[in-house]
Amino acid sequence: MHDVLGALRTAPNIELQIVATGMHLSRSRGRSVVAIAQDGFDVDAVVPWPDTDDAPHEVARATGRATAGLADAFARLRSDIVLVAGDRVEAFAAASAAYISGLIVAHVHGGDRAAGLVDDALRHAISKPAHVHFAATRSSARRLIRMGEDPWRVHHVGAPGVERLPDIAATVPRPSVRAAMIVLHPEAPDSAEECRRMKRVIRAVKSVVFDRITLIYPNNDPGSQGIVRAIAEIEVDERFIVMKNCPRGQFLAALRDAAVLVGNSSSGIIEAGSFGTPVIDIGARQQGREHGRNVWHVPHSLNAMVQQLKSIWNDGTPRRFKPDNPYYRAGTSGQIAQILQDLDLMSPVIRRKLIAY
Repeated sequence: MHDVLGALRTAPNIELQIVATGMHLSRSRGRSVVAIAQDGFDVDAVVPWPDTDDAPHEVARATGRATAGLADAFARLRSDIVLVAGDRVEAFAAASAAYISGLIVAHVHGGDRAAGLVDDALRHAISKPAHVHFAATRSSARRLIRMGEDPWRVHHVGAPGVERLPDIAATVPRPSVRAAMIVLHPEAPDSAEECRRMKRVIRAVKSVVFDRITLIYPNNDPGSQGIVRAIAEIEVDERFIVMKNCPRGQFLAALRDAAVLVGNSSSGIIEAGSFGTPVIDIGARQQGREHGRNVWHVPHSLNAMVQQLKSIWNDGTPRRFKPDNPYYRAGTSGQIAQILQDLDLMSPVIRRKLIAY
């Protein structure tokens, strides 16, 4: 969302406000709220989110507390429009608080499909109170309309995260090594099962002679502590680099130059296509998402992962693909800022939500 925030900050008649919560506050994931300030943005409010327990009922409790805190923040800041992105519980809390508070809700990445843990249901639940939709693909835009959203509310603008990928990645020098990246998020709240899955992934990647293996911590969804435990317990060698949080420019450069991305991160589905980086998508977390030809889906099977890795490794000459990204559309951030700037905040048409059929 960096470029969207920049476009909003410079747009006439818009006062940008940033409310930080959720994983941005997590010390165990690098406390990336600091990066927001380092990029030159002011954080106008911080809504607490616990960083201790990933049990599903505790996540639900945290979401409820954050909903109340977000409502207070919006009232204190006298916000008019609340812009949220994606399908996480933090976005759900913000959209719920904003809609019930009588504010305009704008949603980025509505209409996408991905199984996740609760992602698919929460994404569509966010779309229903949203007054304005910024769809990443044509299929997502059509899906929103089929869900009963007024066509005039739905804008196909592309994914903000891929708007300037080549430029962002070019800010970091290209490495001369052939590397693999591992980014695995929970698919189930069972920490023990997620621990076993992560150890299996690491064993599969270690079986191929990559020069370097970059392993990035999971998000904080239920089950994530099992993945963290696997990282701590697995026997790693000098090839491994373990990161709790990876700055976006560095991450994108690594993704651009990696021989393969292994795991189930949405970055493999959305960002990797712009670089033609091969992706082994494991399990069902990203099931249903549109993607380019660079993505293979495999089950949680050691043999299946090893066989696909060997195919991509290609005896030391890793396979590559032409950049092909269904999420790309030129001028995404500027379009979002322009549409929000042009909204008539007092119009009952904007604020009134009725299903379109």
